[in-house]
Amino acid sequence: MSEASAPHAADRRDLTAAQRNAVAELLRVSPVADELGRRFAQAGHELHLVGGSVRDALLGRLGEDLDFCTDAHPDETLRIVKGWAEAIWETGREFGTIGAQRDGLRLEITTFRAEAYDQVSRNPVVEYGTSLVEDLKRRDFTINAMAVSLPEHRFTDPHGGLDDLAAKVIRTPASPQESFRDDPLRMLRAARFAAQLRFAVHPDVRAAMTAMAADLDRITAERIRDEFTKLLCGADAITGLRLLVDTGLAERFLPELTGLKLEIDEHAQHKDVYEHTLTVVGNAIGFEEEGCDFILRMAALMHDVGKPATKSVGPDSRVSFHHHEVVGARMTKARMKAMRYPKEVTAKVTALVSLHLRFYGYGRGEWTDSAVRRYVTDAGDLLPRLHKLTRSDCTTRNRRKAAQLAADYDALEERIARLAAEEDLARVRPDLDGNAIMELLGVPPGPVVGRAWKYLKDLRLERGPLDRDAAEAELLRWARDEGIVS
Repeated sequence: MSEASAPHAADRRDLTAAQRNAVAELLRVSPVADELGRRFAQAGHELHLVGGSVRDALLGRLGEDLDFCTDAHPDETLRIVKGWAEAIWETGREFGTIGAQRDGLRLEITTFRAEAYDQVSRNPVVEYGTSLVEDLKRRDFTINAMAVSLPEHRFTDPHGGLDDLAAKVIRTPASPQESFRDDPLRMLRAARFAAQLRFAVHPDVRAAMTAMAADLDRITAERIRDEFTKLLCGADAITGLRLLVDTGLAERFLPELTGLKLEIDEHAQHKDVYEHTLTVVGNAIGFEEEGCDFILRMAALMHDVGKPATKSVGPDSRVSFHHHEVVGARMTKARMKAMRYPKEVTAKVTALVSLHLRFYGYGRGEWTDSAVRRYVTDAGDLLPRLHKLTRSDCTTRNRRKAAQLAADYDALEERIARLAAEEDLARVRPDLDGNAIMELLGVPPGPVVGRAWKYLKDLRLERGPLDRDAAEAELLRWARDEGIVS
């Protein structure tokens, strides 16, 4: 591998390490990559490992998905890989991409592109390019605009991506204005890469993101959703979120986040909700056991979005946010629907937002066993996440108060465990099923059975398990009160 330009002295050590990483990673995949490169060369075409694959190789974390570019058009690419690839897919064909699998590696091979937006449509206009250098200039950032030609392993870096990788900075190959005008989603991608890689965004790029934030409105909700999800799951999600707010990008698709920047009252009687929220997100990340838990992170991000709408100042000048969890859950559901998140994901995040305040008050000794059962039942399979969210929400600087809240929640979890040992709280059901209800009351399937079932479930939550005789007696008493039986 040869470098495109001499690195700064301070970065030379990092570049040397990056090159060693790349050699090791490329040797790992070269049996497949080089073989594919030879097949393209024999057919009279170029093949280059490119983009994120080269970047990740330099960072020493190349995965099983490899990106290639070529001067061959999709039909020619299909002819070259047919009979060699173990599987082929054409879902990206309209964008010039053919997918293939070989020896456990997923390969995406894309024809050189000169892609641009028409600055009106939300969809890219795809035109095939004619050279590798043209293709690299079209890419989003310099760290993604490097290539390794196959099978000879020639390194191409016309825009100083290797230097930027060593300096941990995000820059665009063309001017930021030109790059973002072509594809406004790149502004969001800049924030996403800052979060994923812990890189700084170049001042010129940041300035263009701020000036052109409104152009993000040209992008579909689905594409924005996918980039935002990756950002929130980044290793440094807080930096990415701050970039969204500071550049005005959040205002275009997640205005609730910017709205958390409430004006602090003169007596400073409530926290900076925006900074508190970022702290809660960071705390929640610390509770993750393996990989990104998007549902937990999103709930942490949205848990207080109802506060601006519910803020009130009482006669004593105290600030309150009554029922902000109810309002926040409603806002969360609406926003995630607008961003086209799946219904099941939205439902889980919304439920956590609505439940996140339920714990407060437990330390006053007001909770009965019935209240604990309802807490567990209402949370359902979200209970482990609710534990983490509630603990994450404790950001007080008062050490005594923080210790007391932690002790209270420890006590609640111990109480839940004790009750769970006595009965399966996660699967609380009435002591009589539908068939028993119909037989005892002499009624057919219908609304009466549903009402009776709900009454018995509430009774179970209130009093715990009942034996058969007690459950039947309670059901008959309820039925008489309701006029169902005499």
